[in-house]
Amino acid sequence: MAFARDAVAVEPEAASIAASEGWLLLEFGAPWCGHCIAAQPVLQTLVDGHALAHVKVEDGKGRPLGRAFRVKLWPTVVLLQDGQERARVVRPRSSDDLRPLEAALEQGQMGI
Repeated sequence: MAFARDAVAVEPEAASIAASEGWLLLEFGAPWCGHCIAAQPVLQTLVDGHALAHVKVEDGKGRPLGRAFRVKLWPTVVLLQDGQERARVVRPRSSDDLRPLEAALEQGQMGI
């Protein structure tokens, strides 16, 4: 799959995310957020190295999907498999920060 450079035009509904199949990386943030901008290179490396969909969601006050996932800081990155959360990281800065996501992907590929 491809790394999403921009947020989706229409925020997905929580029900469609829960019904998704396969691996999905949800990234919550804002285009002007410095932490979000700084995280892009490491997130792109993760997405480019695995078979997973990447959806970037612009979050903010009153955005239901971010509230459904209890997002408090940006970026919050949530890894889902078949609609179920497997791992999350908040404000990743380096590949070391993405280890929980990598571990979940490895476990999922081994069928654990």
